This record gives sequence, C-alpha cells and structure tokens, in this order.
Amino acid sequence: MNKGELIDLVAVELKTSKADAGRAVETVLECITKGIKKEEKVALAGFGTFVKRKRAARMGINPATKEPIKIAASKTCGFKPAAALRGSL
Repeated sequence: MNKGELIDLVAVELKTSKADAGRAVETVLECITKGIKKEEKVALAGFGTFVKRKRAARMGINPATKEPIKIAASKTCGFKPAAALRGSL
C-alpha cells in the first residue's frame, strides 16, 4: 500500500472526501515526525513504537571502484511493532 492508497482507504472508512483524508494522514505523519525529532520516541499503544536511531561511522567499499570509503555517522528511524500488531500478522 502506498500513501495514495492509504488516503483512499481512510476516506472510505471515515466517509469523508479524499482531501480531508489526505490532510488527516499528512497531519498524523507530521506529528509522528515531530515527536521522533523532539522526544526520540513515539509509542502508539497496540500499534508500535517509532524511535530515532544513530548509526556509527564505518568503512564501506565503493562498488564501482572497489576502493574503501568512509561512511559518516547518521541518524535514522526505526519501528518496533507492538505484540498486538505482530499477532495480527
């Protein structure tokens, strides 16, 4: 499912327009993003937890030249599903 399909599904479930559903989906995603940036963790009971993760600097290999390259440290987002979500899959 992509974002457009999610918006369509939300519109059907809420019996609302696609524009309203799109704003709702965008708002939820923005709030999760802000929460991860600020709190470093967003826990949604019964669904799962989004967390900010740090990746250490490391050495890699350029696939084109086979030369070793240094990969800088970075931040990423992780997701751990709740037991209820895992059980429903």
